[in-house]
Amino acid sequence: MNASVNPPDKLDDEWIARREDLRHRPARSDRRSLTHLLDPRQFDREFLDEMCDLTTDIRTLAKTREGLNALRSLLSHKRAMLYFTQPSTRTFLSFNNACHILGIRTSEIRDSSTSSEVKGESIEDSIRTFSSYVDVIIMRTAEKGLAQRAAQLLDTTPRPLPIINAGSGKDQHPTQALLDIYTLERSFSDSGGIDGKTIGMMGDLARGRTVRSLCYLMKNYRDVKLVFVAPHAFGMEPDIKQHLADHEIPFRETTELDAVLGDLDAIYVTRMQSEHDIDGESALVDLSRYSIGPEQLEKIKPSGVVMHPLPRGPELHPDVDNDPRAKYWRQERNGMWMRAAVLTKVFGAEREFYELCR
Repeated sequence: MNASVNPPDKLDDEWIARREDLRHRPARSDRRSLTHLLDPRQFDREFLDEMCDLTTDIRTLAKTREGLNALRSLLSHKRAMLYFTQPSTRTFLSFNNACHILGIRTSEIRDSSTSSEVKGESIEDSIRTFSSYVDVIIMRTAEKGLAQRAAQLLDTTPRPLPIINAGSGKDQHPTQALLDIYTLERSFSDSGGIDGKTIGMMGDLARGRTVRSLCYLMKNYRDVKLVFVAPHAFGMEPDIKQHLADHEIPFRETTELDAVLGDLDAIYVTRMQSEHDIDGESALVDLSRYSIGPEQLEKIKPSGVVMHPLPRGPELHPDVDNDPRAKYWRQERNGMWMRAAVLTKVFGAEREFYELCR
């Protein structure tokens, strides 16, 4: 399947200016390498800014047919394994299409019952087997810490290769955090970026790995304030609150959305993670108190941003979709471009990319 990218025949003024800048920009020699992408705590502000710039540069080149064809030659000698044994639509498709944009050929396992694990093969042996055939392994699993273990294992073998964590249990989702940062920075490009903003996070914060990963990145921005809106039973976990306290990032917690909605520059809505229920506890939550619909839109700043990692449930009404403050469909598409930037980075292909732009 090819990436669904249809360059327009005529670029608007913004992209024309970006394309000209990219064509004449000298290649940087001080860009840092990235072997594995496992945890958002490995990122600092310089890295985040670099990744946002690279993402926009890749998007810029792909705006023309000529540029998109050039991109497909960048990593056409590479192969990727998408090991997605946890259900996924957006993350799988965005990584798969990011690979296609860069010319990377892909293999996939979407269910461990179709692999030799059902015969008793250990996950460690499966990982080593994958490494015999591909150049990068992109992993999404229900098991916390598995990507880290895989990276440590392959680093001790004669064939080490990059591991990208595409979601691990209830713990981390670092590439989602990167695309969320990119979406926020783009949304606030006319008001100084993320610095100085008040960001709300709402829903099942106890079991939502997207908000956990995003919280870890807030230490890289100046004067950011966080507001956690959740039922008592699904509030943010103590380890994240301790991390924020350690980095002197102010936050507050509330169960009342209406009391804080007007103060927020962005609201990051999440669904109830009912797949992690033990005794049907999600059904006990009155979601009407933790939802965004037309009534709540009236209280959000005109410059506000509404985000959601998707898929959504009743916590985000479809009537919100056409409001200019709704950024979640753009957020979803940004994932493909950010993940193309991640793959370019882990393969150390930035210099070659910028040569394509001349």
